[in-house]
Amino acid sequence: MMQITDLQQEQKITPLLRLGFRPFFLSGAIFSVLAILLWLLMYRGIVSFSPLGGGYWWHIHEMVFAFGGAIIAGFLLTAVQNWTGVRGAQGTTLLVLFLLWLAGRIVLLFPELLGNTITTIIDLSFLPAVAYVLAKPILAIKQYRNLFFAPLLLLLTIVNIEMHVAIYYPESFSIIYSGYAGVMLVTFLMSVMAGRVTPMFTANGTKTQKATPLPWLDFITNGSLAIAMFYLVFHPMLAFSPTFFGLLLIIAGIFQTIRWLRWRPWITLNVPLLWSIHAAIKFICFGLIVLGASYLIPELPSNHAWHLLTVGGMGGLILAMISRVSLGHSGRPLTPPKSMTIAYIAINLAAIIRVFGPWALPEKTQLFIDISATFWMFAFAIFVIKYAPMLTKPRLDGRPG
Repeated sequence: MMQITDLQQEQKITPLLRLGFRPFFLSGAIFSVLAILLWLLMYRGIVSFSPLGGGYWWHIHEMVFAFGGAIIAGFLLTAVQNWTGVRGAQGTTLLVLFLLWLAGRIVLLFPELLGNTITTIIDLSFLPAVAYVLAKPILAIKQYRNLFFAPLLLLLTIVNIEMHVAIYYPESFSIIYSGYAGVMLVTFLMSVMAGRVTPMFTANGTKTQKATPLPWLDFITNGSLAIAMFYLVFHPMLAFSPTFFGLLLIIAGIFQTIRWLRWRPWITLNVPLLWSIHAAIKFICFGLIVLGASYLIPELPSNHAWHLLTVGGMGGLILAMISRVSLGHSGRPLTPPKSMTIAYIAINLAAIIRVFGPWALPEKTQLFIDISATFWMFAFAIFVIKYAPMLTKPRLDGRPG
């Protein structure tokens, strides 16, 4: 039986702080809109911010570690309650975690407030704090299977450290490889979570039989991603080989595709809450193969291809999952607002336009970036508008959470 405070205690806590998904899904989505808008303005030279590391570093870092970090934190701090039966972080604990995340966003954008060193320390503190709060209930009931995610957060912290060190010691650490390591680690995490939930979601949502899991296929699919990720993490000690990395990504993409097809994505086409998940996984599959090819074929610019993973895979899966999780954990039926279908389509268009527009017409790259960014902002703005009332109000069924 879940160890939950009584309803009177629950009602003393503002709804936004009753479970991790509430503040982090909402703030993460809002931040993604503002961060993309600000990056677009900086990229065009309309505004002249001087964030830590410069505009390019800030854009990569904030989309992976700030936006991605917020959503990952919200998801894990909510899921741990289901895993352990112990009440998830709420109230003051959750507020402190959120304020730590928010402080990181402010000081990175205005590093002159506290200086570079303290700015770096504040930013690096968030993920370890989440890992600690996550690990406590798991260790308390000895549920070591799910402890896997706490070290994963610490590994993401190590990659974040590399990104910061690249600012101070660019001759030893690469901003590009460190940033890509963060993307690959988030892709690995998405792959692991997709393997856990997508077959079940698909079966339940379509009233069909769940696909039989193949442990060896999961092992190869996630293992190849893990190797690619560690190859980037250890880039200061390894001589980067585009050929090896490209082949590794293609192998990862092929096995990701095999696994995805076993989940029968075609049976989800009339269920937006499902096809949006499968569309994002498709971008991971396709993105890994195309990105791998870009490291083997110089004519294919890999800097654009990475956006198949970041915009289509990461952005698409986050949008699909937070719109689903928010419904379930706010006591609502798993039927998203109709406008979310438009949001799902918009995030897919954002990825396609961002990658293939500049490939087809390089001279129009700025235009395609503008259009892609607009679709991204539109997609997440729809989520914010439709889901903010759900995330800031008590559950409809009166239960805690």
